[in-house]
Amino acid sequence: MTAWTVLAGGGTATAAEGTARWGRAAAVAPGVTYRQFDVTVGRGVAHAHLLTVNLADPRVSVDLLHPGAVAARAPVSAMAGARRAVGAVNGDFFNITETQHPGVPPTGAPVGPAIAAGRWMKAAVPDGQRFGPALPPTTTAEDVLGVGVDRRARLDRLTLRGTALTADGPLRLRGLNQYALPVNGVGAYTSRWGPASRLRAACGTDTDRAAPCTPETFEVTVRRGRVVSTAETPGQGGVAPGTVTLLGREEGARRLRKLSVGDPVGVVYRLVARRPVPLRAAVGGFPVLRDHAPLAGLDTRTAAVRTAAGVGRGGRVLYLLALDGAAGRAGMTLRELADLMAGLGARDAVNLDGGGSSTLVARDPDTSDVRVRNHPLGGAERPVPNALGVFSRG
Repeated sequence: MTAWTVLAGGGTATAAEGTARWGRAAAVAPGVTYRQFDVTVGRGVAHAHLLTVNLADPRVSVDLLHPGAVAARAPVSAMAGARRAVGAVNGDFFNITETQHPGVPPTGAPVGPAIAAGRWMKAAVPDGQRFGPALPPTTTAEDVLGVGVDRRARLDRLTLRGTALTADGPLRLRGLNQYALPVNGVGAYTSRWGPASRLRAACGTDTDRAAPCTPETFEVTVRRGRVVSTAETPGQGGVAPGTVTLLGREEGARRLRKLSVGDPVGVVYRLVARRPVPLRAAVGGFPVLRDHAPLAGLDTRTAAVRTAAGVGRGGRVLYLLALDGAAGRAGMTLRELADLMAGLGARDAVNLDGGGSSTLVARDPDTSDVRVRNHPLGGAERPVPNALGVFSRG
């Protein structure tokens, strides 16, 4: 493991496998600082941008930013500006393309679970339907980084527990506002999904994202506890508030096909965490660091522009990091990223979406507006489905 050491006032830290030259921290807002620094790795010099967030400060909070719907995208700077966040980094991997399924539009929806302002936004797609690097052993698409109502950040795992109660018996829900449903499953879509098409939900399998779309689908719309409409194919357009659309594929479709307009249906669901303290905010991302140690099986060969979030000091400090995508800047492997986050002081850390999505914004003390601090790969911000936003009063 690379023994990175952070120097408080700026300087150079030499490690077993590289050198980090740390810039001085600048105050962004009460409890929030920003710094940028160079990290020398075997292939060159990576340039990193870091927000350090003191959650022990009662003026500081963190929430999930989004464009108003699960299946929608916007630049990180726009989402942060709309909510008056003082800083943010891009969040989860997402359904960015559908080259394997001609005629099926990508939804832009994220991979993992999402919680914003304490509200359940969505659950995780099957592991085989993910976008992004291969998952390290022992991790799943259900893994998240979250901040609890106790104001402590933590790694956790969010599992969907839900049921559609029908006269013919209960139907287990296997999805909530997801761009991909498990084979034979039934998923629920609410007004938080947005107007995007639901066609993609019936494509691929639990182990093969590129597998063909199934022709066997059925959709039921429920309002005030009664079926109000049915359809043979997944629909598009927004789901009205107070309404739930149930979409089934294969066996799930066959079960839903037994329902008719007017039939009673009750829909209940929740995201269940492994730890008892409820999460106020959560974003999908796979762990790279646990208990100060990099996870076994992390990629040590593929270097890329990365975004990460780490937790230190018993959950009271949050580290939000994005690499620079400017020409001539080196990327980092997942193992290098884990080592760096440990050197910053993180006990646990997750890898978030990288490449052209990697974006870190922070408030400009002269204008009070947020501005992009790194250089996104490709020269411009990529619209993304969500971001971790930092707020500070005062």
